[in-house]
Amino acid sequence: MSIDPPKSLPAVPESLLPHEHALYRPRHSSRQRSALTMAALFFCAPALMLIVGVRPAEFENRKLADFPSVTAGWGFFTGLNAWANDHIPLRDHAVAAANGISRGVFGEAPPVAKPPHQEPNGPIPLPPKDPSLDRPEPTAYVRAIEGKGDWLYLGEDIERACEPLLPVPEVFDRLQALRTAVESSGRKMVLVVAPDKVTTVPQNLPSKYFGAQCATKAREAFWQSVTRETGALDLRDGLRAEAENRKEPVYHQLDSHWTTEGGLVMVRAVAERIQPGVTKSWDFRSAGSSEADAGLPPLLGRTGKMTINNYDLAPDGKTVRGKKLDEPFPAPQRSTQTAGTGVVRPKVVMLGDSFAAPMAEYMSAAFADFTFIHLNTAASDPKPTGQMMATADVVVVEVVERNMLSGNSSVMSSRHLETFKAELARQPR
Repeated sequence: MSIDPPKSLPAVPESLLPHEHALYRPRHSSRQRSALTMAALFFCAPALMLIVGVRPAEFENRKLADFPSVTAGWGFFTGLNAWANDHIPLRDHAVAAANGISRGVFGEAPPVAKPPHQEPNGPIPLPPKDPSLDRPEPTAYVRAIEGKGDWLYLGEDIERACEPLLPVPEVFDRLQALRTAVESSGRKMVLVVAPDKVTTVPQNLPSKYFGAQCATKAREAFWQSVTRETGALDLRDGLRAEAENRKEPVYHQLDSHWTTEGGLVMVRAVAERIQPGVTKSWDFRSAGSSEADAGLPPLLGRTGKMTINNYDLAPDGKTVRGKKLDEPFPAPQRSTQTAGTGVVRPKVVMLGDSFAAPMAEYMSAAFADFTFIHLNTAASDPKPTGQMMATADVVVVEVVERNMLSGNSSVMSSRHLETFKAELARQPR
């Protein structure tokens, strides 16, 4: 005979059934009682502490949130949370404990949330994206290096440091030979190294790029001895100070060259080396800005623009002087003016590359007799360049770091050095 299952549960609660009944369940187990006790303590403890005199402290250098007004509509409910958070007794001790645990156990500061009643100050900035993290290990040099935050770097800065045409000691010997040729003829020489962008703005380089280790090692060795071995001006401190003063790098984000502000660091340094104290009266005045095509995006098949700030220079602090010279300087460019306060008096001939070329107009404003010769012009025919150098009281030579470090410059060519030496010796001072 079959037994039909019950059609419904018993009419009495499970906790009132006999203990031996299969459906008996106690109303509150020991675990339930513990949970209820803890919940009661959690919710009632703040009120109990308030009763015994414990009060919330103003420890965040601000006033505690006020109890929201019942007339504020929905604002009553949105403001209630801020009031409740602020008025939890012993909250200051809890925050201190969280700080101690986070720093002591995890070695980092605890996350700090903005108080709910404060207006947000905009989105929290994210760190610059590093595109190299999404790519496999690099296996070759590239023409342009993609850095963090859309910064680009010239690949030659790395390649020439790792694979120089001449060893660094040989480079220094040839630069010293050039200085000897100039100074033995009775003239003064100023040698300038324009630092690479990878040297001055390394913080935006990607985490991994081909040649990183050898290039870093080569640059460090170069800068440790270039001033001692060649007497060259080291502009790095001046560029760093200018960047800190302006709160931004003095090199273009999408180009390998320095900004106008970076170039003016060189102009001042050269003038001071020739005539100490001459720049004290200088006054640079903003003359608007212009836009130009950036040099690095095309190496990646892209386009990009850079903003160039322009200035007028009053050497005496009053009268603006100088003129814009023609670029790209297919022939030497000369500018003359009457000497006065703030004007460098000796006659100067400068050989320089694309770092110095845009600065020639500022030097024409601050030098009584100034001639600029692009290194490409000097490379094509060294004899006329040597003859121009022989007309000067001071010869200034500027070479960008990557070319000086690697020996890849016409001023370090044996043929050019011999030609310059002969022309200078032919017209001694």
